[in-house]
Amino acid sequence: MRVTAPVTRVRTQTGDLAWLVSGYEEARQAFADPRLGRSAPDPERAARISNSVLLGGPRGDVATEKAEHERMRRILAPAFSARRMNALRPHVQELVDELLDRMAERTPPVDLRETLSLPLPVLVICELLGVPYDDREYFRKLADAMGDLGDPVRAGAALAELGEYARRIVDGKRGAPAADVFSDLATMDASEEEISTLAAGLLFAGHETTVNRIDYGVLLLLRNPAQRDALIADPGLADSTVEEILRMAAPGHHGLPRYAHEDVTIGGVAIERGEAVLISTAVANRDERAFVEPDRFDIGRAPEDPHLSFGYAARYCLGASLARVELRTVFGSLFRRFPTLALAIPFEELREREASLTGGVTRIPITWE
Repeated sequence: MRVTAPVTRVRTQTGDLAWLVSGYEEARQAFADPRLGRSAPDPERAARISNSVLLGGPRGDVATEKAEHERMRRILAPAFSARRMNALRPHVQELVDELLDRMAERTPPVDLRETLSLPLPVLVICELLGVPYDDREYFRKLADAMGDLGDPVRAGAALAELGEYARRIVDGKRGAPAADVFSDLATMDASEEEISTLAAGLLFAGHETTVNRIDYGVLLLLRNPAQRDALIADPGLADSTVEEILRMAAPGHHGLPRYAHEDVTIGGVAIERGEAVLISTAVANRDERAFVEPDRFDIGRAPEDPHLSFGYAARYCLGASLARVELRTVFGSLFRRFPTLALAIPFEELREREASLTGGVTRIPITWE
């Protein structure tokens, strides 16, 4: 479909009609066009993509979305700047080393998710946002429930509860601010609802997709032993390894929803005001027109064109630098420390989290000699 119709009409999981954007250049057009937004001109009648409480339908207001988006980015950009994230790198390395030390003390097989993939991003985001690490099990359960595509009532209740939890922490920061993002939010000129929604979103997005990218990255390297061996031989390949993992790994297959605020043309296809658009970055990242042999995992791939895993243009993910610091540290350390790392079960026995917005697998038993 990407080759023959990179912008095409589809029926969504909820039975509504939307335009699926699967081509690389077409996806960049969609990201960059200011006439496409997360809000819809007529939200009550807008097409829904799924039952997701996060990405299932329109959010925000057409009249204020652009200004609100720019305001939020101005507030949050300093906290997530590349310079600040690079300054965080030594501490992330310490955290990774500690987790790998603990893993080495255990008798394999162990679950990669339990020992590394989950605790690292949670540790980092707790420190960055100013959230108590002791609360990790509580908000992890809420994050899992929020991503449930099969039970919107459960997901909605979890979203509301996480928002209330985040609001209480932000409230506490007003009386005792610290050098963290939730303290920044405490000074925002916004309603309590806006602040709690944003805070909950940061807590969810700040770790959920990174967890799964660590998992998928390890699996990609184990499935491609020549690439794994090249990384072990040359740790300097860690950066390009991470970019290839980001390109090929697809945590979740939901896609990113947009709505036309006015008539717009993407890839030569006319899209009318109010219609839904679904951008599939996972498919666009395999576009033959942008990447040579796109289905081949190649950690030495020259970055002719950047992948779209973090979006593009004004919609480029604020957390990209944070994710890169974490992933580069993990993949610069894991296989150097455990060069004989292997999956303890056949690949076919891994179980996907099929009802989860962000995808992933339930567990990854690993072993080493």
